[in-house]
Amino acid sequence: MTHEEVSLTVPLLEDDHKDVLGSKIEDLDPNSAHHTDTSASTVNVFRTCFNGLNALSGVGILSIPYALASGGWLSLVLLFAIATAAFYAGLLIQRCMDADPRIRTYPDIGERAFGNKGRVIASVVMYIELYLVAIGFLILEGDNLQNLLPDVEFEVAGVTVGGQKGFIIIVALIILPTVWLDSLSLLSYVSASGVLASAVILGSVIWTGAFEGIGFQHKGTLINWGGIPSAVSLYAFCYCSHPVFPTLYTSMKKRHQFSNVLVVCFVLCTICYTSMAIFGYLMFGSDVQSQITLNLPTDKLSARVAIYTTLVNPISKYALMVTPIVNATKGWIRYPCDKRVVNLFVGTTLVISTLLVALAVPFFGSLMSLVGAFLSITASVMLPCVFYLKISGTYQRFNCEFIAVSLIILMSVAVAIFGTYTSVLDMIGKL
Repeated sequence: MTHEEVSLTVPLLEDDHKDVLGSKIEDLDPNSAHHTDTSASTVNVFRTCFNGLNALSGVGILSIPYALASGGWLSLVLLFAIATAAFYAGLLIQRCMDADPRIRTYPDIGERAFGNKGRVIASVVMYIELYLVAIGFLILEGDNLQNLLPDVEFEVAGVTVGGQKGFIIIVALIILPTVWLDSLSLLSYVSASGVLASAVILGSVIWTGAFEGIGFQHKGTLINWGGIPSAVSLYAFCYCSHPVFPTLYTSMKKRHQFSNVLVVCFVLCTICYTSMAIFGYLMFGSDVQSQITLNLPTDKLSARVAIYTTLVNPISKYALMVTPIVNATKGWIRYPCDKRVVNLFVGTTLVISTLLVALAVPFFGSLMSLVGAFLSITASVMLPCVFYLKISGTYQRFNCEFIAVSLIILMSVAVAIFGTYTSVLDMIGKL
């Protein structure tokens, strides 16, 4: 959301330091109609930039060297193309919100464009993306813990569970109580370290390459046509935070400067992603794994810093990711039950379901590629463009803007089709 990130829910830091997470999560609930502005817009430009960077900074940074290795050096052009399209889509979201002051959330934009059908489509895409990213968190934790402790096994009811799957189960049990919490304010501030985490991971990887005997000697390949769909899908996953942009926009004191915020956020994040892709590819070449932390030597301090940082963030962000889904699900339950019981039941069921999927399909790279191709490109590029054409009436005028937006839509459709097909085939082949 971001990403997110890939996180689609992001804790907003306000000037008065109020706990606003609850209201922001409610903003992502499609069952909430047009909201009245119950809190003043108090966030300045600097804090909005920080919130935007936190939304865009996510686990995508771990897989982007793998994306570059899949597509080759020339696929960096596609990374910049995806970043540009995602940036432009962010501007279109701003224009949609300027067109109707009642719009406060991402699903509101869909409703303004196509009525209740538009709201449902926007909400479903957003929630499925949140759900799959939460699954990716569990897989990521299992992979990195196995990398740190390769010989650990667990025995449960006489059944020996070893390696990645055992760690996935343990992490799910650790995360479960956080889903039951009524207040997520503490977790929100921990997860707000996404910007710092990305910087630490990038710095640790570069340090490992420069001073721990690995070097940057791999030349790589110029282009790998067969890996282009996977590469583009993973690039798209890095920019999957658009559903949180309306929340960022409505929180600002000076909303007319939102476009400047987008410029800063996208430029800095793209520099960070590009740097990680280039250095990671130079360090490990075609042998780079779906998470670059899995390539790092675990006996080196800098590598352990990167791995430990990678492990902390998903645990704190998991509950923030699934809370909008829990809230929406509770809204669909009409039985007269105690709210606390319903919250425990829905949260526990959600964690168990993500655990079962993570155990059945424990392929981080393929799953994130699927998320990027099928959901991220849809939520962050395609839908904002379609909604804008309808809300602005641009679809009725054949001009340069209509051509540009239409080309972006066609590009996103192509990424969705070919990327999804490739990702599904890859997962089936690994089963």
